[in-house]
Amino acid sequence: MQPSSPPSPSSPLPAPFSQLQKGFAANLVVAASVAAYGSVFGLLAAQKGIGWGQLLFMNLTIFAGSAQFVMVDMWQPPLPVAEIALAVLVINTRYLLIGASLRQLFAGTTLTHKALVMHLVTDENWAVTLAAASKRPVDTYFMLGGGLCILMAWCAGSLFGNQVGALLGNPERLGLDFAFTAVFTALLCSFWRGGRDLLPWLTAAAVALIVEQAVPGSKWYIPAGGLSGALCAALMPALAAGKDRKQT
Repeated sequence: MQPSSPPSPSSPLPAPFSQLQKGFAANLVVAASVAAYGSVFGLLAAQKGIGWGQLLFMNLTIFAGSAQFVMVDMWQPPLPVAEIALAVLVINTRYLLIGASLRQLFAGTTLTHKALVMHLVTDENWAVTLAAASKRPVDTYFMLGGGLCILMAWCAGSLFGNQVGALLGNPERLGLDFAFTAVFTALLCSFWRGGRDLLPWLTAAAVALIVEQAVPGSKWYIPAGGLSGALCAALMPALAAGKDRKQT
């Protein structure tokens, strides 16, 4: 009996690997901006004395850009672990909605598979996956491939920035300490959806200012502002519905 010949180079990849490859390729464009964004994060981490190994561990275990920026901003001895954990939790509550929007995509998959893929879900590969799903069938491996692409770009950019920051020694003399403020100003503008956001944003800002004055030297104003703004946004539809019932 003749042994079976090896598959030819043109043989199609198994479906999961094909989707993984397609997801990775689809996210290459946004990965470039993620790497640039990550380099700023790495620079700020170096400014706080966070080393290469610590940064890589943080990237692999947390992998949440905006939350990691907040962590680095709060990174000071003694480390405020409870405040950092609560702030990260508040910032990442948006993943509840992102996860809900992916319910059909994850239908029939195991809990282990869900946990692995969701760990690598970002705003970028989530948006790319939904856009691709509107045109052709995709599965969770497409999103996983995109997540791996974004993770590699984030790690490469942040580790590069970290090394540059370590070489500079004192980024403030070049005005690079303003990078944190600039990044979050840009993020804030990108989240603006119109007048409906005004009240929650003002509520969050007011509560944050009050807590910052009431508890000076701490970072509790970050989760306090986030929670109050989120609560305000959650209550607005119910208040509007109650107002409409009274008018009718």
